[in-house]
Amino acid sequence: MKSICVFLGSSAGTDPAHMEAAAALGRELAERGMICVYGGSRTGLMNRLAECALAAGGEVVGVTVQVLKDKEEFHRGLTRLHVVPTMHQRKTMMIDLADGFVALPGGIGTWDEFFEVITLRQLGFHAKPCGLLDVNGFYQPLLQMLDKAEKEGLMKRSARKAIVVSSDPAEMLDLLIAAEKRAP
Repeated sequence: MKSICVFLGSSAGTDPAHMEAAAALGRELAERGMICVYGGSRTGLMNRLAECALAAGGEVVGVTVQVLKDKEEFHRGLTRLHVVPTMHQRKTMMIDLADGFVALPGGIGTWDEFFEVITLRQLGFHAKPCGLLDVNGFYQPLLQMLDKAEKEGLMKRSARKAIVVSSDPAEMLDLLIAAEKRAP
C-alpha cells in the first residue's frame, strides 16, 4: 500500500482531538512512506493533516476543482496539486491515486466522498480498503445506522464488514493494509 486518500473537514471543528488525529495520521503516513492524497485545502483539519505529513518528510498530493481553487486558500507547499474541472473528476482522480481510503471527522463533503468510494467498492469497481477513523466516537451514530441497515436487510453484511473502524491512526493504517491483503 503506497498511498492513502484522506477525507476530512476543511474546518477545524470544536473538538481538539480531531486536530490531533489529523496530525497523527499525517505523521504516520509520512513515517511509513505512504503518499497522502487529500483535497488540497489550507484550512482546518485538512491543513493540519498536510502540514504534519510534510513536516515529517512525507509526500502530500492535493486534488481540487478550479471553482474551489478560485474561492478558497489552497496549500502552496504540497508535493503536487491537481486541479480538475468537476467534482466528479476530482473524486475519480482521488480514487485513482489512492490504494486505500480513510475518513476522519468532517461534514457532508467528507461523507459524500467516503460513501462514494464504499459504494464503488460494493459494486465491484475497486477492491481498495475503506476506513473510518472514529475520533472520540464521532462516527458511532453512523456505525449504528449502518448496523441497523444491515440488520433490517437493507445492506449486505459484506458491505458493512468492508468498512474498517479504529480510533487510532496507526492501527487504522494497519487495518487497511490487512484488508488490502484479504481483498479479492
